[in-house]
Amino acid sequence: LARAAGADDVILYSTQDFLAETMRLTSNSGVEVVYDSVGKTTFAQSLQCLKVRGYLVLYGQASGPVEPIDPRVLNSRSLYLTRPSRNSYTITREELITRVAPLFEWVSQDALSVRIDRTFPLKDATAAQRYMEDRGTRGKVLLLP
Repeated sequence: LARAAGADDVILYSTQDFLAETMRLTSNSGVEVVYDSVGKTTFAQSLQCLKVRGYLVLYGQASGPVEPIDPRVLNSRSLYLTRPSRNSYTITREELITRVAPLFEWVSQDALSVRIDRTFPLKDATAAQRYMEDRGTRGKVLLLP
């Protein structure tokens, strides 16, 4: 699925040493950005995957929250760490409209491909949550009224 979506290389972090694979694929230089939705179990290696002045964007915690860290761990390569939230990037209505406008333009032009994995009736929200927690999803999971 990742290759079909345009990925050149795919690393399955749950079965491969993603730090070693990342360094192999980048000739030991690391990457500029890591988007980490897993959290606790991948955080330390995600930081190690970064090149000098790299960014770690931590936006989830599927494996649990990251333990508190000493900010000096970022010193080694002048790394940046952020935990973005929608509310911080859309403080005003104008910001929200500016940020979502390209999305709605892509949708209207049929330029956005969204893979729907499965739908659940709203009354089965518990089953949908369990399905996502089992980590077998292969696209978006939708609740329908």
